[in-house]
Amino acid sequence: MIYLELFWSFLQVGMFSIGGGYAAMPLIQSQVVTQHGWLTMNEFTDLITIAEMTPGPIAVNSATFVGIRIAGIPGAFIATFGCILPSCIIVSLLAFVYYRYKQVSALQSVLGSLRPAVVALIAAAGLSILQLVAFGGKEMGFSNVQWAECGIFLAAFLVLRIWKKNPILVMLCCGAAELVIGTVTSWFG
Repeated sequence: MIYLELFWSFLQVGMFSIGGGYAAMPLIQSQVVTQHGWLTMNEFTDLITIAEMTPGPIAVNSATFVGIRIAGIPGAFIATFGCILPSCIIVSLLAFVYYRYKQVSALQSVLGSLRPAVVALIAAAGLSILQLVAFGGKEMGFSNVQWAECGIFLAAFLVLRIWKKNPILVMLCCGAAELVIGTVTSWFG
């Protein structure tokens, strides 16, 4: 039964995540955190971090991670297969249609109209993760702001945007900074 639930959940993610891995994050969150409760929100943010750091698409990496966590190696295969199956079918059909009708301007209009929806999905995922980082998953309010995490975020943003440093190095430094802050606050907090 769990294999069917994994397959169905990630089949839905694969079907409705138009726009890539970042657009899939709210759908994955809905399936694994909200609907099934396979992961907590903190575990989900760890999942996104791991899925971004490992090679390959975020949705596929997430499916593999959740599958192995819930049902071992067979669960990883089933969840991953459920995630990629819709893409394989849809891309094959779209390639056929595109090569057959690529001169039609209506087709170009349809493809252009999908961009705002993708931007909205990415923004929603980013805001939910930012809320978790800035407020620790609590209700938004000045008293719930996690200042250290906000400082780390701002520093990483500036280092990446202004000085164009290596993102992997920045992620490692952010992890080290959070480790130091967590250790110091547990000693004195």
